Amino acid sequence: MTAADSQWLFPLAALHASPSLCPLTKELYDRARGVEFLFRLGSSLALPTPAMFTAATWFHRFYMRYSMEDFHRQDVAAACIFLATKTEECGRKLRDVAKICHSKITGMDPNTIPNDSKDVEQLQSAILQTEEVLLEVLCFDFLISSPHADLVDLFDSYEVDTLLQDYAWSIAHDSYRTPLCILYPPKITATACYVLAQRIYDGPNSPSLDARISAASPSASLPTPPSHKPPSPDASRYAIDFFALTETELSYVSEALSILLEFYNAQDARDTYPYLSPIVAIQPPTASLSRPRLYAHVSQFLPGRISNDTTSTGNIMNRTPNSSYGGQTPVKSPTHGKASAPSVEGRRIDLS
Repeated sequence: MTAADSQWLFPLAALHASPSLCPLTKELYDRARGVEFLFRLGSSLALPTPAMFTAATWFHRFYMRYSMEDFHRQDVAAACIFLATKTEECGRKLRDVAKICHSKITGMDPNTIPNDSKDVEQLQSAILQTEEVLLEVLCFDFLISSPHADLVDLFDSYEVDTLLQDYAWSIAHDSYRTPLCILYPPKITATACYVLAQRIYDGPNSPSLDARISAASPSASLPTPPSHKPPSPDASRYAIDFFALTETELSYVSEALSILLEFYNAQDARDTYPYLSPIVAIQPPTASLSRPRLYAHVSQFLPGRISNDTTSTGNIMNRTPNSSYGGQTPVKSPTHGKASAPSVEGRRIDLS
């Protein structure tokens, strides 16, 4: 991680001191809604997923400098998307971005919106004005690293089951609906996503999250007979060993896992999204239990879940964890560390 990257990482306490006047839980709720709106906008514009990850990171950075009361999340999301279309070399016209944005807000078919629409013109002005502030906030620092690149390196290093890859890839998508991208380096988020995905994949009788992220493998202290054969790697700790994480970094992974699980527990897993039950049943790392919960009271803002920020009937968790927007893992390619663009429509996988 470079010094330029580290200036955009904030301690957890900084979330409680953000410029927004609303309670932190409400702010996190609105951040999730804003990122969901951003992803839907980017998907309708057929943007590559790296551009949407970049825009989502900028979105979270923006609200560490300005309050949600001063800039509406939809204006900021649209400005982040429009700027990303330029920096990620996937240019889209401002009017097209504004029309799609208007259609998401109103539920109208974008093809039926006239080119001389006053609402679209107002949205164009709002996007440009917000983009000016966004550029100031970012200090023209446009380079973004995502946990997905680290996951690709991990997947390429040994044979990982496709289903496990799908889970990890999708959880990494969902991580942008939380503030993880402004709290931890990408490899920490990547490790947390992979460890959580592996715990889901291995089932309830597999090693706990504590065992998977402990400073030393539990088997390391057991006496073993002399052998000329190299010890077998502990599959449940492969990500920890691959990234060679320090004890401090492991504590960050513990915090990231806790935040992810809190986010999933904020969804209505009992009635609306029962396929999330295997995730919400997972016990968080014990080291994080003393930390105040970030998503403890989200139910006061909507009926027990973080919902979609559009007028459509879908919502942010209306899918299995592997089917986020662009939620399929990349096809491995000869170019190390490069991922082919995942499809926008993820397939549904039963976690039960």
